[in-house]
Order: sequence, then structure tokens, then C-alpha cells
Amino acid sequence: MRLAEVAGSPHFREQDALAEFSRVHPSPEQAAAVRATADPARLAAQVEDPSLPLPVRLAAGAILAVTGDPRLSGPSPATCFVPGGETTVGLPPGEVADVVQRWEHVGVVSSWIEKETPQHTVVLRDFWMATYPVTNGEYRRFLADTGHAARPTTWYLGAYPWERSNHPVAGVRAEDADLYARWLSERTGHPWRLPTEAEWERAAKGEDGREFPWGPRFDGEACNTRETGLHTTSPVGAFPAGVSPYGVHDMGGNVEEFVADDYAPYPSGPFIEDHLVESMDRYRVARGGSFSRFGDLTRTRRRHGAFPGPLYPVGFRLATGERPS
Repeated sequence: MRLAEVAGSPHFREQDALAEFSRVHPSPEQAAAVRATADPARLAAQVEDPSLPLPVRLAAGAILAVTGDPRLSGPSPATCFVPGGETTVGLPPGEVADVVQRWEHVGVVSSWIEKETPQHTVVLRDFWMATYPVTNGEYRRFLADTGHAARPTTWYLGAYPWERSNHPVAGVRAEDADLYARWLSERTGHPWRLPTEAEWERAAKGEDGREFPWGPRFDGEACNTRETGLHTTSPVGAFPAGVSPYGVHDMGGNVEEFVADDYAPYPSGPFIEDHLVESMDRYRVARGGSFSRFGDLTRTRRRHGAFPGPLYPVGFRLATGERPS
């Protein structure tokens, strides 16, 4: 897709229908059940309990946002082990047309998917992926400790969103994410960094090469995307049905995540000069989709970027090649 075609595509519509009240607010009975279990550990378990309805999980997360979320209390992030070895990355060229056909209703075009080709083999070392993306509360500590001037664009008038402390931070630049990783490495004495594209894809799709982190078909109940109807970020881990094969949360939806790599063609693959290249020339790859984007971006192979504008509030998560202590 070229810049001249952007305005007419559903992918670039900035506003969607208002979220249904019952979609995000628990019923009086559900709210009472949440209040009755106000112990932080129990609330944290509720956030990630797939047997509970979404409004209950969101309510439990909202209480933890203002009272303290025990899942995010350590000096370093919780992690999941991802074994190394040979892994396939990307998509066979013969599957491009099928992907486009399945997502053409939201404006997906061939060039976007061709960036995923060809499928190729990469050898990875063992690594550990952060269980959750970096949150607003964690990012605030970085800003307070470093005096870094650039605030996330999603923080209204630059104010820290205390009521969303356990939501993923969004609206940061790739260089801000790199600075955060360096800061946390110095603060903890452990080498943190952003994952490579290949590591991110491996952690998302597992050894069985899943189309989505949770399985072969898109599921709006397993991720926070436009189809889900929230139209804003959610507490990390609040979509437990979407957990990856290695236990990593929010790899599909909530916020897109910067990886360590700038966009470049895969070996022997085409260079795609789409609207991202036209507008930015060089850009950092983002993965995973978000609350403001359609479900096609939650495909584990999908390569994207932070197109300028409010539709692309990108965040990040950390990885490490050394076992966290």
C-alpha cells in the first residue's frame, strides 16, 4: 500500500464504535465478588484466570493498578524460558494470497504480508523473554531515576496515568526502549535488551509454528484488538487465553512491541517500499498488534512498524540471554 491509498483503508481509521458498557464494567454481582477478594495475590490470580469473564479480570486489574500489582513488584521483570536451536522464521511465498484473502475485510494488502517472506531457518541460543510488556509504572521509575525528558505520547499532558500503572506503556520511541533496557541493566547488574525479531517470533509461536500465540485461528477473546471492543490498553495478563506456548502474555494485542531490528528484507526476500518506508525511510520493526489495530497484526509472523500518528502507540518488552537470578 502506498501513502496515497492510506486515507481510504480501514486500517487507518482513528476511531471505532464506543465500547459496550457491559464489555468493560462488571455487573453489581461481579463487582461484589471482586471486592470480596481484595487480597493482592488473589486479585492477581483473577486477572489471569481464563474461567472468569473479561469485566471481572479488568476490575481485578484496576484495583491492583492503584493498590500495587505483586506481579510487577520485583527489581527485574518476570521471565519465561525459551529454548534455542533451529527455528523457522517467516512465511512461504505461496501462503501470501491466502493470508490476504482472510484479512482483506480490514484492508490488508499483499505487500504487507510479502515482508514476511520467505520462510527461512535461524539458529538461536537459549533466552528468557519478559512475561509481560513494560508497564506504565515500570516506565515511570525509569523516567524518575534518569530524568529522561521524552514522555509517552499516551500520557495525557505528560501526566503519569496512575490508574493504569499495570497497563503496558505505549507511545514511546524505539530509542526510548533501548535506553530503558540499558538503564535496567545498570540498575540490576543483569544484561537486559530488546528481543530480536527471530526471538520474538519464536517466543510467540513456539516449536509448532502457531499462526497466533494461542493457536491456528484468530480469537477476539484471546487478545485485546479492535475486534475485542475495549479500544484502550488493558492490565497485563488480562487475556490469559492468548498466552504463548512458553507462558508469555500479551504477545497478541494490547500494544505493539518494538524489537531490536530495523526493517530489512529476509534473506532473498523482497524489499517492500510501502507507506512505512515512504514516510520514515528506515524504521524499527514492531510486532504483536494492539488495541488500536485489527487482528491481522496478532499473527506471529507479521512485521510492522510505528507509522506516525495516534493509531500506533507502540511499547516494548525485554529479553535476556542470561538466566535471570
